[in-house]
Amino acid sequence: MTIEHTQNGTLAVLNPATGETVGRVHDHSAAEAAALVDAAQAGFEAWRATTPRHRSEVLTAAFLGMRANAERLRDLIVAENGKSRADAAAEVSYASEFFRWYAEEAVRTPGGYTEAPSGGVRNVVTRHPVGVAVLITPWNFPAAMATRKIGPALAAGCSVLLKPASETPLTASAIAEILTEAGVPEGVVQVAASSSASTVVSAWLADDRVRKLSFTGSTGVGRKLLAQCAERVVNTSMELGGNAPFIVTAGADIDAAVEGAMLAKFRNGGQACTAANRFYVHQDVLGEFTEKFGARIAALRVGDPAQGADIGPVITQKAAAEIRGLVQRAQEQGAVIAAQALLPDDANPAFLAPTLLTGVPTDAEILREEIFGPVAPVVAWTDLDAMIELANAPEVGLSSYVYAGKLQTAMKIAERLEAGMVGVNRGIVSDPSAPFGGVKQAGIGREGGAFGMEEFTEVQYLSVDWS
Repeated sequence: MTIEHTQNGTLAVLNPATGETVGRVHDHSAAEAAALVDAAQAGFEAWRATTPRHRSEVLTAAFLGMRANAERLRDLIVAENGKSRADAAAEVSYASEFFRWYAEEAVRTPGGYTEAPSGGVRNVVTRHPVGVAVLITPWNFPAAMATRKIGPALAAGCSVLLKPASETPLTASAIAEILTEAGVPEGVVQVAASSSASTVVSAWLADDRVRKLSFTGSTGVGRKLLAQCAERVVNTSMELGGNAPFIVTAGADIDAAVEGAMLAKFRNGGQACTAANRFYVHQDVLGEFTEKFGARIAALRVGDPAQGADIGPVITQKAAAEIRGLVQRAQEQGAVIAAQALLPDDANPAFLAPTLLTGVPTDAEILREEIFGPVAPVVAWTDLDAMIELANAPEVGLSSYVYAGKLQTAMKIAERLEAGMVGVNRGIVSDPSAPFGGVKQAGIGREGGAFGMEEFTEVQYLSVDWS
């Protein structure tokens, strides 16, 4: 997808499958974005004064609003993102659950009351909303990445400034409308799409009233934002890059492993930070796994997702070209295309054929880079310790997957993996009730579960004389 600039200050949002314009949004300048902080601060003061029960009821109404608008949201995601209708529908369902979960968490703000060991003092611990929060979301899950941040922020009592990806702003705007209809006051949720993301975010982070940044995106951009936040010591949460290993042991249920691999690799066409990026398959089951996995890959229907295809385009023609380059260089290093789906004759350059690569050397570039597309490179292994060392080699540790016949074996391997999340005999790790996040350079903090709301609060301790 590309962003087209017009003289009247709008962005044209293009369908990556067809190249057609599917909508237009206002292109915010840095000055316009900076002015939104006034409304956000006023909204915060009003919203934080509401009761937890009220915030809960508003979020419940937002959950119901998303369910009532599920088809509309699905079609927006298909049009501006290019993912399949099934994937888009699943995303809307998943995204709405964050509003339901945090509607329930809003009334459960943790605290504490204890006696000091020395006596004569009572320790009271409470939490307060951190303040105006800047939320930056990526294009690959335009609904879920927004609600996973907005839900806990609103539950905690914060106001938010949301900057969606320029490629997919329509879904974010639609969710903001649903929140307004649910009863969120003016100024509490504001969306600012922009072709100049860095200047908009810099203007926000320079404002003393902005107290929080929650970012989902690449590790490289995350490092730059952390440097900016350091200037004012802004509270930050970072969900950054991934390079997930998918491990199959000799004793694994291969049919189950293939099913999990299809989910972990090809959900959203491989364009997910949790996507399986490297497949480490034991030599004893390599033939069976690649044969069955390859057959499933070859059967995938590629084309316009609005017409029912399983796999749509990747987000831009540039991204597709970069992935083709990774595949070509992997072949030059000895990898072989073992299976591949068919591309439609009229496919534009943003479409990629889902591909299975075998014979991939352990030092191949494609294993070091986050592919973010429908390509599955497979490496054979026999030595467990050596394989785990390879699995843990990248600088990021977001998610991993392990398939083993015995649960104890899978758990032992999982505990040795340097990852914030591990799918044990399953190909999906995301859940609104669970902490989402990584280790090493995959991020800071957690989203989802009770942890997600804590990220938008500050702890306050009251030392009360009790003599």
